[in-house]
Amino acid sequence: MAMTGAMDKFKPLFKRLEVPAKTILLQEGEMSRTMYFIEKGCLRTWINNDGMDITTQFFFEGDRVSSIESFMTNQASLYSIESLEPCILQTLSQKDFQHVLADLPEVKEEMHKHLFRRFLNSQKTFYSYLKNNPQKRYEELVAEYPHIIRRIPQHYIASYLGITPVSLSRIRNRR
Repeated sequence: MAMTGAMDKFKPLFKRLEVPAKTILLQEGEMSRTMYFIEKGCLRTWINNDGMDITTQFFFEGDRVSSIESFMTNQASLYSIESLEPCILQTLSQKDFQHVLADLPEVKEEMHKHLFRRFLNSQKTFYSYLKNNPQKRYEELVAEYPHIIRRIPQHYIASYLGITPVSLSRIRNRR
């Protein structure tokens, strides 16, 4: 598992969790009490919109995932977290994470950098939705994140791009 040197000190606080594909780790509307560090596998975040699920992000080995807004503020999560593949995760409880932040300022600084990167990525995705058509969004995805195209089932990619699987198939056939 990729952890910083500072976090290595808290390795005993982590608990290993193996989950099969399609496991809901956090349901939209629940409070996030766990942070997940992906050792192996892939997770996605998604929201429900009138019975349709819309994928908002994908996470892979080395990534850390939680509904950070919920985890840090004790508010209901705006989205669900689900495994797309069988996963090996290292988990850290909210309580233990708070102790880590209090005891290690360098971890707090790293967390701020992580949150800023996540914010920038969210902004980039948001503006891409506003200004680009689905074809352009797909081309950006292929250029910036080719591993997503290789690893993620097409219906999740379509959901992420805000289009139907049939539309995605048409776009892919044009390339």
